[in-house]
Amino acid sequence: MSDRRVFRWATTSARLLAATVASVAAVVAVVTAVSIPWPTVAHEPVSVWATPAPAATVLVCDGGLLSLGRDLEDAAEITVATTQSVVSGGSEGAAPPVETRLAAPSLDAGAGPLVFTAQPENRSRVDIAASGSATVAADDLAGFAASACRPPVMESWLVGGSGSTGAADIVILSNPGTVAATVQLTAYGASGASTPPGGVDIVVPPATQRLIPLAGLVLGESAPVIRVSAVGAPVHASLQTSITRTLTPGGVDQVGPVQAPEASQTIAGVSVTSQPGTAGQSDAPTVLRVLSPGAAATATVTVTAVGGAEPVPPRVVPLAAAQPTEIGLGDLPIGTYIVDVTADQPVVAAVWQTTGFAEGSDFTWYSPSPLVTASSLFATPAGPPPSLTIVNSEDAEAVVSITSADGSFRLEVTVPAHGSTTARLSPRTVYELDPGGSGIRAGLSLTGDGALAALTVWPADAAAPPILVYP
Repeated sequence: MSDRRVFRWATTSARLLAATVASVAAVVAVVTAVSIPWPTVAHEPVSVWATPAPAATVLVCDGGLLSLGRDLEDAAEITVATTQSVVSGGSEGAAPPVETRLAAPSLDAGAGPLVFTAQPENRSRVDIAASGSATVAADDLAGFAASACRPPVMESWLVGGSGSTGAADIVILSNPGTVAATVQLTAYGASGASTPPGGVDIVVPPATQRLIPLAGLVLGESAPVIRVSAVGAPVHASLQTSITRTLTPGGVDQVGPVQAPEASQTIAGVSVTSQPGTAGQSDAPTVLRVLSPGAAATATVTVTAVGGAEPVPPRVVPLAAAQPTEIGLGDLPIGTYIVDVTADQPVVAAVWQTTGFAEGSDFTWYSPSPLVTASSLFATPAGPPPSLTIVNSEDAEAVVSITSADGSFRLEVTVPAHGSTTARLSPRTVYELDPGGSGIRAGLSLTGDGALAALTVWPADAAAPPILVYP
């Protein structure tokens, strides 16, 4: 081989080697550039935390007791049988709430229910409380009824009443707002859920109360439950229920709303006032009505005497979807009880209790008590001396204080873990209930000669949390 050829081979090899080295270097550079983070420029948006201005506190009362069908020529006519006595107030030092009255086209002028409004002070929400009561003694309506004035909500449940013969029940829808509300009523009965023609697109004008006979929604249903859904504006829904047995009135009640279905419902302070097996007592005096609106469920029902440790043997009850079930709770001795309903699906429930089945008897519906975790106000109405039942479901004891709004009365009670206790209070008084950092449930029971009524204690509305605003 000549020197010229050797030189060409050597030159070519050197070029190939140089190209290979350059290629490898390029690959290494690319890999390195990908794996090593490059400097970036980020602009954080301007933001600020702001607390929304608190809204006014609004409470709506149920109004006086109503009579249905007194005019034989107009069976659907509703009249006021007796007016309601109302007690209201707020925290010590706060301005008293402003009192107004809703229009009630079905009733005489000025017969609508009261509304209480408290404006915020110093950018803080003002808590108020109110409740009302009434007693009636007439040929078609007799008994004592009491109810708490409640804030309007977009959805609530009415557990109680009947569409059977002898009942004259009325659904009450109140809109204290400034715009109209459109309400849908869903009825749950023996055939499941339905939307009756009388419950579709009910327009409740602003500052107005609408009255709807329950029989027009669930005629023939012995154990209905009504779901109330509103759009446009929140409403306060309640139910007046009464019964007549062979021309003898057997009691009246104003049933408050249940907030929402839950897997666990606690009904506090059920008062049994007559001995088991009382003469003339053919029906169960204590009845639980429970509904699983979404799906079939299994519920466990436990009844415990207030202050007692051992409950009545619990009962396991199957629940069909969207069909209310009634369970007689047996012959309970005179006393005060807690009824717990625990299910594997969300349920609503209430307990019906009567003083008897003869002339002069009365009844009431005990609704579940929501959890109270912060100081909350409640008002005791005029009537028999009220008894407050406090239930502690937590693992540690709770030290609870009850103070009158004017500061003249203070009571501190210790409620054992998974226990309960009662406190006797005065009528016509506004109280503050402080759970002392625990979560408790509380209910009022008013019992007297031929009188029975119940109210639940609702928690104070929480202040609106701060929100992050991007200008």
